[in-house]
Amino acid sequence: MVSKTYNVAIIGYGMSAKVFHIPLIQVTPAFNLYAIVQRNPTAENDASKDHPGIKLYRSSEDMVQDPDVDVVVINTIPASHFELCRLALEYYKYVIVEKPFTVTSEEADDLINIAVNRDLFLTVYQNRRWDTDFLTLSKLLKAGTLGRVVEFETHFDRHRPETPSGGWKTKPLPGGGGIYDLGTHLIDQVYVLFGLPDRITGFVGSQRERNPEGVDDSCTVLLHYDSGLLATVKAGVVSPEVNQLRYWVRGEKGSYKKFHLDCQEDQLKAGKKPGDAGFGIEPKDRAGT
Repeated sequence: MVSKTYNVAIIGYGMSAKVFHIPLIQVTPAFNLYAIVQRNPTAENDASKDHPGIKLYRSSEDMVQDPDVDVVVINTIPASHFELCRLALEYYKYVIVEKPFTVTSEEADDLINIAVNRDLFLTVYQNRRWDTDFLTLSKLLKAGTLGRVVEFETHFDRHRPETPSGGWKTKPLPGGGGIYDLGTHLIDQVYVLFGLPDRITGFVGSQRERNPEGVDDSCTVLLHYDSGLLATVKAGVVSPEVNQLRYWVRGEKGSYKKFHLDCQEDQLKAGKKPGDAGFGIEPKDRAGT
């Protein structure tokens, strides 16, 4: 039994809210899906129809004034994260915000200071820390199975060479591009395992032949550690592989290689939830070696 149930309000009703947040909120005993902020519902995309009984707000300003809201989840474009986080914190709400946290480190510091001064929880939704392959890799490193690691590669590569159309991710906005999108997951995983690097070499740009908006669709980041470790973070859109590399880790005692992304995203898109039979369990033919 949980000692308290927290009413959760979600700002934004796109794919992130529907796939990555709401299914997990619904199976968390301490959480109650209480409200959704959706500015412009349509006949095909209406939160009140999908979740009858919840409160539907047209503005975040109205929602944060609701005294029954305990937790605010922010799923909007990165450039709006700072103002929405600050708004929620000013009304003494706990906040979960999608990555990237903010567009600049100065904005991040400001929000952290507000949360600390008001004794509020504020966290970034780094859900890839709970990918099954990452947990497996973490266990191997903690056990010393691979020995001293000297090279660590982590990839989110896809083959999407065509010019994308529509959506904020196709435009050169603050907090957009490959390094803020998928790169934040990869860099965070390296940080969780090895801490802050001593030096960084970074490349951002476009692999697509046609990119009229000039969006940085790809990135390669080298994280250098004085211990001798080199961590390579790569997210590309031109990678015509049948089996996409996910991890390649090399140490003095052994190596670990893994292909394919963790299965939880596809399972959530298909309607499965944590606790369902087989959730989070990858097929044996996709196991790392």
